[in-house]
Amino acid sequence: MAKIWIADDDASIRTILEEVLSESFEVSIFEDGNSLIDCLATGMPDAVITDIKMPNSSGYDVLAHITKNYSDLPVVVMTAFTDMQAAIDSYGAGAFEYLPKPFDLDEVISTLNKAVAKKESLPSKKVSKTDIVGSAPSMQLVFRSIGKLSNTNATVMILGESGTGKELVANSLHKNSPRSDMPFIALNMADIPKELIESELFGHEKGAFTGAVEKRIGRFEQANGGTLFLDEIGDMPLDTQTRLLRVLSNREFYRVGGDKPVKVDVRILAATHQSLESLVAEGKFREDLFYRLNVIKINIPPLRERASDIPELTTFFLKKHSSSMNEIPKNLSEEALTKLSNYSWPGNVRELENICYWLTLMAPSQTIAVGDLPTELLSNGIKKQSVSSRNWKESFAEWLQTLQPEHSGSINDVVNNHIDKLVIDFALKNSGGKKQDAAKLLGISRNTLAQKLRELG
Repeated sequence: MAKIWIADDDASIRTILEEVLSESFEVSIFEDGNSLIDCLATGMPDAVITDIKMPNSSGYDVLAHITKNYSDLPVVVMTAFTDMQAAIDSYGAGAFEYLPKPFDLDEVISTLNKAVAKKESLPSKKVSKTDIVGSAPSMQLVFRSIGKLSNTNATVMILGESGTGKELVANSLHKNSPRSDMPFIALNMADIPKELIESELFGHEKGAFTGAVEKRIGRFEQANGGTLFLDEIGDMPLDTQTRLLRVLSNREFYRVGGDKPVKVDVRILAATHQSLESLVAEGKFREDLFYRLNVIKINIPPLRERASDIPELTTFFLKKHSSSMNEIPKNLSEEALTKLSNYSWPGNVRELENICYWLTLMAPSQTIAVGDLPTELLSNGIKKQSVSSRNWKESFAEWLQTLQPEHSGSINDVVNNHIDKLVIDFALKNSGGKKQDAAKLLGISRNTLAQKLRELG
């Protein structure tokens, strides 16, 4: 039976883990990191679970000691202080896995089985700070994905609505990659006239077309050795998609009007708010390029689905903008914060940041009242409607009409995914985030719920 050592200063956590894991493993528990580190001199487990925040030695101290002296011993880090930097720091320092509290016991068991079977560590690496803020469960999936990818050059597809922070995620992937000292070049396909996209990406030779008075280096050459972030890639013309596929396959291209190949070594990160599957079905996006880019996906949730992060985000943005103006940060009254939390945020985090900037400039006092909020947010903005305020069937029918052009042939899948997300989100909120209770409310097993959460991102 594999030996698992657990370090956590919370007696209730130790008790739960010992009781559940003892059915599958030989478990030893420790009240702090020092005790576990001392015992490593006389014995060796097959895997370690450690909390981050502990008296004496922290979980990072335990992780650093094990990585330095016992590089083949897998360490699973768990913490209630869930932010993206904790995930990146954990993976970057060599953690086998990072699990935010409250954890799912089935996931803990599955992770330990994998750790015991694999028994190999990730290489240590310096990690960079990030401006991505959030503690919602849906954001923990994003943080863990970035942490896991921090030592790789993998191509990644970032999915999310406009304003959710896709470029921030791309930047974090670059900063925490082996290419961090090389250029990060971002290009939004939707911002460039179609006739200029190839020149923008690949550059052109002098005289290649009217107005090409000199040779121009394109974004691929600018990003050589580093990372090229292609935002809104669903707007890329088909002929440009063909050229991009060749670059990904051969790592070389020709400038517009050129006859000599240019070799490059570039990591591609792509993003879109559209359904690329639907674009492929409609013949607007190359299927082979889709499969080339869509190997690893990161789904960024819209702000309305992570409303619990609004207080933290608001504090962050108010502090950020007041600092740039050398002013004391303003704060929100409870009523104003409630109003912001109940708003639907069609512009997502970008819209919230813009409002915080406006409030920093325009709010008359240090404590922001409801009356200080922008008029359009209070009256003309898109707000949440209660189900009782109108016939839900009419609303549903209107929503289906908006889906038809974009999701031709796959409306049923799209609708089912949306409904599953809403129902699961309702169950998690009503169970305080406890997956066992949420599964019971839904009438499914905890394993089925865990699988659904993974499928829905």
